[in-house]
Amino acid sequence: MRARELGLRIGLFEPGRRDAITDVPGVLVGHTTLIEGDGPLVVGEGPIRTGVTVVVPHEDHVWTEPVFAGCHRLNGNGELTGLEWVRESGMLGGVVAITNTHSVGVVRDALVAHAARENAGQGVYWSLPVVGETFDGALNDMDGQHVRAEHVDAALAGARGADVAEGNVGGGTGMILHEFKGGIGTASRRVPDADGGWTVGALVQANYGSRELLRVDGVPVGQAIPVSEVPSPWDAMDALDAARHEPPPIPSSRSGPSGGSIIVILATDAPLLPHQCERIAQRAGLGLARMGSIASNGSGDLFLAFATGNRGLGPVGTERDPRRTLEARFVVDRAMSPLFQATVEAVEAAVVNALLAAETMTGRDGITAYAIDHGRLLDILARHGRGPRAA
Repeated sequence: MRARELGLRIGLFEPGRRDAITDVPGVLVGHTTLIEGDGPLVVGEGPIRTGVTVVVPHEDHVWTEPVFAGCHRLNGNGELTGLEWVRESGMLGGVVAITNTHSVGVVRDALVAHAARENAGQGVYWSLPVVGETFDGALNDMDGQHVRAEHVDAALAGARGADVAEGNVGGGTGMILHEFKGGIGTASRRVPDADGGWTVGALVQANYGSRELLRVDGVPVGQAIPVSEVPSPWDAMDALDAARHEPPPIPSSRSGPSGGSIIVILATDAPLLPHQCERIAQRAGLGLARMGSIASNGSGDLFLAFATGNRGLGPVGTERDPRRTLEARFVVDRAMSPLFQATVEAVEAAVVNALLAAETMTGRDGITAYAIDHGRLLDILARHGRGPRAA
């Protein structure tokens, strides 16, 4: 279930045909979802509630043809590898992947190996892949590191420029959102033709937030469905730790209402320069604020934006492409505001879609993350004059 299937309209701009990041031509998304076992946590055995999601910037040779890109850190208690080179070069050269916190290394190495195979026979090849993470340890045997290279390969092989599966899939399988079940969400917004007609797509792996701060289309939904009514998986995790007489995690790394994280990947077909991609990435935080995020101390809120409006950027300066200069088009800065609005709306809608698409999941030690009840949500929105029931 998605926002538009429930009759919810988030923002003012129109979505693309799929209302997904894949509305940006050439962008592909693939998932590998790992769900196995039940019962008590046995590290290395399960239960397993995790996976990996990949975003491919275009359908050509992504490892040698980069796109302009920029990034932003709202709060840095998380990881999105490869960003230093994105900041330095203003380019993204390869696939982006998202997984759980303790599988970042294996996913990164799998992408390096994939890129090396793709470039075999072309001399020494190096890459600095972009791989992000959020914490799924409340539901998943995260220390067991169950994501393997073959799962990354499967996600890449299955990547398509089509409708995107959401909720309990890929890297979002074991994630929690405002103390409901969360995960992967996506959306797109199209700038009006008079302002360029470009598309901005967002894909999120949403695993953050307290219940009482949750807002949907401006309505304080979380306050109307408190944890006393629909229990929080973080409370269950804390109770389990207390029963085992385990010390609580250090505050700066604790996931849960005061922690958690979100990775936001943004794509656009607008012809943007790197500094403009960075400006787009910054606006993701405004979409999260509309949902009730405060980017708390324990949260990793990391954003990457890339633009496909300039192609043929590489491999410049090599024997295969000895050119020393290139021509690039760009949107003038004074015309950027509609793209900013599209970004904010797409991010907000993507988080709403992650919330709506997620299904109730019971993970390790019987900890359950409950899906938000769609009917209840619509009733709350209607009482505030929002949503289809308010018409």
